[in-house]
Amino acid sequence: MASTGGKRPPLVADRRYGGKAAGKSTRKSAPKRKPGARRKPAPKRGLVARILWLPVAAAGWVLSLIWRIGWRMGVAVAIIVGLGVTYYAVSLPPMEELVDGRSRGSVTLMDTDGAVFAWRGDQFGGMVTTETVSRHLHNAVIATEDKRFYWHPGIDPRGIASAIRINLREGRGPLQGHGGSTITQQAAKLLCLGRPYDPAEWESEADYEADCRRTTLWRKVQEAVYSLAMEVVYSKEEILTIYLNRAYLGAGSRGFEAAAQRYFGISAAEVNPAQAAMLAGLLTAPSALAPTRNLQRSRDRANLVIGLMEDQGYLSESAASEARANPARLSAAAERRAGGYFADWVMASGPEFFTRDTTEDVIIRTTLDQSIQEAAEEALISVFENRVREGSEAQAAIVVMSADGAVRAMVGGRNIRASGAFNRATQALRQTGSAFKPFVYATALELGMSPYDVVLDEPFCMTVPGSGEWCPANYSREFSGPVSLTEALSRSLNVPAVKVSERVGREYVRTVASQFGIENDLDAGPALALGTSEATLLEMAGAYAGILNGGSAVLPYGLVELRLMGDAEPLMGTGGGIRERVIRPEAARQLTWMMHQVVEAGTGTRARIDGREIAGKTGTTQAARDAWFIGFSADYVAGVWMGYDDNTPLTGVTGSGLPAEIWHETMRRVLVDVPPRPLPMDAPPALEGSTPTADDIAEQVLIEVLTDILRQSGN
Repeated sequence: MASTGGKRPPLVADRRYGGKAAGKSTRKSAPKRKPGARRKPAPKRGLVARILWLPVAAAGWVLSLIWRIGWRMGVAVAIIVGLGVTYYAVSLPPMEELVDGRSRGSVTLMDTDGAVFAWRGDQFGGMVTTETVSRHLHNAVIATEDKRFYWHPGIDPRGIASAIRINLREGRGPLQGHGGSTITQQAAKLLCLGRPYDPAEWESEADYEADCRRTTLWRKVQEAVYSLAMEVVYSKEEILTIYLNRAYLGAGSRGFEAAAQRYFGISAAEVNPAQAAMLAGLLTAPSALAPTRNLQRSRDRANLVIGLMEDQGYLSESAASEARANPARLSAAAERRAGGYFADWVMASGPEFFTRDTTEDVIIRTTLDQSIQEAAEEALISVFENRVREGSEAQAAIVVMSADGAVRAMVGGRNIRASGAFNRATQALRQTGSAFKPFVYATALELGMSPYDVVLDEPFCMTVPGSGEWCPANYSREFSGPVSLTEALSRSLNVPAVKVSERVGREYVRTVASQFGIENDLDAGPALALGTSEATLLEMAGAYAGILNGGSAVLPYGLVELRLMGDAEPLMGTGGGIRERVIRPEAARQLTWMMHQVVEAGTGTRARIDGREIAGKTGTTQAARDAWFIGFSADYVAGVWMGYDDNTPLTGVTGSGLPAEIWHETMRRVLVDVPPRPLPMDAPPALEGSTPTADDIAEQVLIEVLTDILRQSGN
């Protein structure tokens, strides 16, 4: 055995891996560092690596900072939101207290037959629930306003993001236009986030509601918190119930029950798919889309809603097609929209605390006859379309009433659908012209003169204190010599009217006219007889009604009965009707006969109606600024005024022309189904069946001449 230097090597096993013997390290030992020697620096990274590493490091630091701040802020926001939700939640009342948020009541007006024809104020048809309304209506609202209503917690981030994207794409601000609001958020806005209307804080309820609808970032935050609170307190069905009852749907309708009654004359429980789609479609823009304002626009919107209902499975394809083929139709009352001027007049003439400022829901039964109202409207439209030049801005008004002053129809202007507009029948004070002359002759008859008494129609002047000499003239600028009172009225001669007025005493004429209902200041001078004083059409028609009824004054009225909704007993009744007697029945009957001659052979022949006895009087003021015809049959009095609002003279129009034609067209329609009755009139008994002799005329002329001489001499 070979020697190894005196020692044998240790007996060890070879390493399993690497083939090196155990105990032999393959790693080179680090060289020993001399005391005091510096450690060798680590190799530096490359410049490119360092540049690439900086953004990564910065991003990591920013993300770390965001995380550290974000989770803390998230916790803080969650606490604040939770406190807000809790605050609102504990303040929310029971759902039933929130369905009717009106601070004022409503007025429903019914015609003489008890049919509703107009509404004023915000209508509330009564509380409905998601169970009592038509299922079609329930589905239409969900499909249109919030298809994920039953899945979100009150706010819908997906809907908000979609709305912001649409707004930005269309060039608006993120909060302008589409809001992405859920039904819960819309209900929160309708509740004004729990802040009630305070009359001391707001000038009007409209200002309060406008503020509630303001869209700001802070308001949206509050709205979201309030919506979450509503979801905590109320069920989904209760939230939808609040919305169904408080949503405004145009034409003064608050809630779907009021809207269904307003537009269709049925309950919200009865609406079909087409009607439901129309109602739900109003939520976007209730005033602009109201079917009473623009039915076609409302139907177009309803078709979009039907498409949404079909897409979301609420309507089958066949049901959707049927709804499109048979669009919703308005009820007869809603379609007619009759009597807007009349309704405004009744509201203005009734007690304010039960009409304009009522806090209760009020029912008013009126004197309106919708068939007569329709006749007046049709007549006005017909004459203006066929007899007035296109583009004319001339206006007209019509009043029809019974002999006791009960107003049956009223048209206050050419826009027959107007509401809240200037009413020329009740608000326009205009000179009456020759339409005033019947009161001159009423005074003469009351004081004992006869329709056959003669007056001299000739050039005539008189001295008016403070004004000098005044010389009235006839419209034709011609004179007829001796004429009877009947002929003078029939031909509307001015000189005889002035002479008769002066003979009987103009103060008596003023008294008679005033007692018949001409309430404004009457002219104190001799021109009083020519209608220089002003009156409204309603006053003039009421005064003529006094002639028809036998000489008693009337107070025109439209309100028959006022009661609170739900009460059987009325709170008040008729506020007008026949009042005190002004002239004797005999004088009234003779005056009616004289006015009958005006229509038969005088200036009012265009008002004649075959088979009817008609009495009336034309009127045209200076420079033709006003033209009138007021007349009556045995059943009704009707008055027509025509002119410009700015007093521009009419061109080629007198009371015997277009006003008489409008009157004829109105009364022809009004009387079509009324049996003919004779006028309450008497021909003068002294000369009945004969004509005045030459001696009679000479005697009357002599009396008149002597009277003029005495008057001029001051005796």
